[in-house]
Amino acid sequence: MLVAHILAGLAVLSLALTLWQWWVARRFPLHRRVTDGSFTPAVTVLKPLKGSDAESVRCLQSWLAQEFHGPVQVLFGVASANDPVCQTVRSLLPKFPQCDARLIVCAQSLGANAKVSTLSQLLPHARHEIIVVSDADVRVPPDFLVNAVEPLRDGGVGLVHCFYRLANPTTAAMRWEAIAVNADFWSQVLQARSLSPITFALGAVMALRRAELEAVGGFAALADYLADDFQLGRLVARSGKRLELCPVVVECWSALMGWRAVWEHQLRWARTIRVCQPLPWFWSILGNATWWPLLWWLAQPTRDVLLAVLGCLGVRVATASFHQARLTQAWPAVSALWLVPLKDLLHLLLWALSFLGGRVNWRGEVYRVQAGGRLVKLRPAEAGP
Repeated sequence: MLVAHILAGLAVLSLALTLWQWWVARRFPLHRRVTDGSFTPAVTVLKPLKGSDAESVRCLQSWLAQEFHGPVQVLFGVASANDPVCQTVRSLLPKFPQCDARLIVCAQSLGANAKVSTLSQLLPHARHEIIVVSDADVRVPPDFLVNAVEPLRDGGVGLVHCFYRLANPTTAAMRWEAIAVNADFWSQVLQARSLSPITFALGAVMALRRAELEAVGGFAALADYLADDFQLGRLVARSGKRLELCPVVVECWSALMGWRAVWEHQLRWARTIRVCQPLPWFWSILGNATWWPLLWWLAQPTRDVLLAVLGCLGVRVATASFHQARLTQAWPAVSALWLVPLKDLLHLLLWALSFLGGRVNWRGEVYRVQAGGRLVKLRPAEAGP
């Protein structure tokens, strides 16, 4: 009976954390635009690229078609001149002759993180003070830059970042991942922010002054870390500057992925968060509003407990649907709601596996993530399963 009471308490706690998450997400001014677009400092956009898919053209084009009245330089970086994305960029640039844009081959390997290695080699070509870093698969609205740089009016702001949504969850596995990204992740970030200022950055798009970047050691300080966005945000916060969230949501257009690819992606994410924020990650399982109610019912399978559990699951599904609708500006299909409790149960397994190893697959290579998030590339003989 004591076990049932403990599990009942954990179920109630998970429900309370879920409602708290909903409350802070509801209050955040998501999708709000600036009303005064007069702040248009010169900006250099750094876009490290690798590979090309059906969405690459539209993602890259969105950066060349910005409605921004200040000078904008766009630098596309690739590790090899033979990368298929080079042809994509070369065919796109003539369509925007007014843009100051270049493709640069960054052939040196300056650390375990290939993306940061490319950024390090792009930075010397940057001409402007404001640096915007964006992942390859990110598509932005035409007014994105004017909104992203606006918080940098304030000298106390050291870095601006923004929420992102998985824009094309076309397979069942990707729709499962979309629950994690479009419903849970951004609302969990706001939940954490309600306790203390954010000290990590979200890496889909980050904007900061070159002076702040150089003050924390530049991209070289991130060269051997998997979560370079987390590390950059941490360094900027430690320097005494604030991290500010831009309300504009950007889109991530992923290549088609099946269950194995999505699972590896989620496991890499889980192990990265575990090594970067071990205590918050350990306690995060308390917010699993599917697992704890179900466990309570298994320990005390009565009609009253079953009704309470169904109520908990109803709240969980309703709040997750609300979060997705706010971020994506479209309600999820009723036929996909079963993915919410499935995501929670699979998340329990991911949470447990994150503590049982440090190997991750990233960009076709196998690494070991050490304490603090440092990457060590493994030889094929060491990689194992």
